[in-house]
This record gives sequence, structure tokens and C-alpha cells, in this order.
Amino acid sequence: MSEQSPSRTGTTAGEVRRVGRWAVGTSRGEDFAVSPRCRHQLADLSKGHVDADGCLVCPWHASRYDVRTGEMVDGPRGFFFYRGPTPGYSALVKAYAKHLRLRIGRVVRRAGRITVE
Repeated sequence: MSEQSPSRTGTTAGEVRRVGRWAVGTSRGEDFAVSPRCRHQLADLSKGHVDADGCLVCPWHASRYDVRTGEMVDGPRGFFFYRGPTPGYSALVKAYAKHLRLRIGRVVRRAGRITVE
């Protein structure tokens, strides 16, 4: 099953957007598509951004994901409405997220449109 972007434009550096049921962006010069829900508190990752290291960053508590594997590489920096250091809690979330990686889709560009397969 493939899903197509209603827009004919691609993403710009650091930008992530929704294409159907995927969060789509560009990391390290390559297009990516991942499932759109953070493994921490289910934030919409299509509202996040790609950092200088090429990781997808959650907009709520800054969990970081490797978009090539779907693995959470850094746990959250907060929970609920708190933002700040939570070393033990972050380690716990990162541990269970190893078993709940983001799904990976394949991005295809055709005639100026982005399609995820």
C-alpha cells in the first residue's frame, strides 16, 4: 500500500511533515518515512524536526530517533508537562523502546510527489 503527499513540494532541511500515516523528512541528505507516534507519550513526530546529527526529535520531550533503524537513541527529557532532566525515567523509556521501534517506510519521489511504500 502506498500513500501520496497532497503537495508537490518536498521537505526542507530539518522539516518533518505528515504524508498519510507517515512522518516524512530528510536526514543526512536521504528521504525517510517513519511511523508518526513517539514511543514515549505518543506525540505526533511529524511536528518534530531533524537535528544536526540527522535524528528525528520529538516535539514534546525531545526523544531522539535514528530514522534509518527506527531506534530511540536518546530518551525523553521530561514527562507530562515537565521538561528537564529525568535520567532514571529516560533510561526506562529507552529500554522498552528498544522493543517498540518506529516502523520504516520507503520514500519514492515521482513527478514531484512524495509517495511512501
